[in-house]
Amino acid sequence: MSETEEPTTNEAASTEAATTEAAAPAAPAAVAAPASQEAPAKSRGDRKMRTGVVVSEKMDKTVLVAVKQVVRHSSYGKTVRRSSKLAAHDEANDAHVGDTVRLMETRPLSKTKRWRVVEIVERAK
Repeated sequence: MSETEEPTTNEAASTEAATTEAAAPAAPAAVAAPASQEAPAKSRGDRKMRTGVVVSEKMDKTVLVAVKQVVRHSSYGKTVRRSSKLAAHDEANDAHVGDTVRLMETRPLSKTKRWRVVEIVERAK
């Protein structure tokens, strides 16, 4: 075919079909999750806080704190009191048995220590 000749109808139709197939969009791409659904980065202010009573101070720079909580039993619905003893870092050896202290979650400091004393809420009498 020369440059001046017009394509026949069959040639034009096949050229158009090829053009429309190439221009047709492929399967839709996977939709990314919105930023609001992603888990935000944990900052220092998001750390867990607990309040409890010091039950042991025999270790150096460490206190054992009894943290009490009241929960509903999942099957029976009865209110149950539970407690756990947390080992907490006390840099100044300031807390004594009977003191009410506030703890903050921190990086692992030893095998069992994952908490640190933030403040002494109330001194023992």
